[in-house]
Amino acid sequence: MAAEFGEEDADDPGDIVSKVLTISGSLRADSSNSVLLRAAELVAPQGVTVLHYTALAAIPAFSPDLDEEGAVPPAPVAHWRAALAQADAVLISSPEYAHGIPGALKNALDWVVGSGELVNKPVGVLSASSASAFVHPQLIEVLTTMNAMMVPEAITMLDIPRRGADPAQITADPGLAFALRGVLSGLAGAMTAVVLR
Repeated sequence: MAAEFGEEDADDPGDIVSKVLTISGSLRADSSNSVLLRAAELVAPQGVTVLHYTALAAIPAFSPDLDEEGAVPPAPVAHWRAALAQADAVLISSPEYAHGIPGALKNALDWVVGSGELVNKPVGVLSASSASAFVHPQLIEVLTTMNAMMVPEAITMLDIPRRGADPAQITADPGLAFALRGVLSGLAGAMTAVVLR
């Protein structure tokens, strides 16, 4: 089961037992990383629903002046924080820009350093290209510093076409489908462990 987490959903937690929120680090329509996350939803285990965060571009530039204790965050930031808070786990797939994390994704993460929505939250990190050798460890380092619960089984680099791929084609590849099932199963296991604590 899959759904979009758009601007209308921040105050609707729904009745889903286990929710994985996916975040693409690319704002490009039909980016390979977004397609990879949509493929992941097709192999999600029973009882896990995948939601796609689609409002990353709306988040304003981070400013400590807007993030002081007691400050009311801008509406897109509140929406972003609510999406993370309502998720049981997070799965990020990101391209590499100039050997680093894309600005929109890093900016979004900066907004939750102090508010803590990712603290002890199971998180996986994907890349749609094995050439993304710099962004992958950078994302893991940033998320670890934010005290996210990094799930080793949900951290991997895959290779899919940069143009023209679709989720069904990806899951039709036995190797890619197996890898994505492992990622979602790893997150499901981590979510279960958190609940049983």
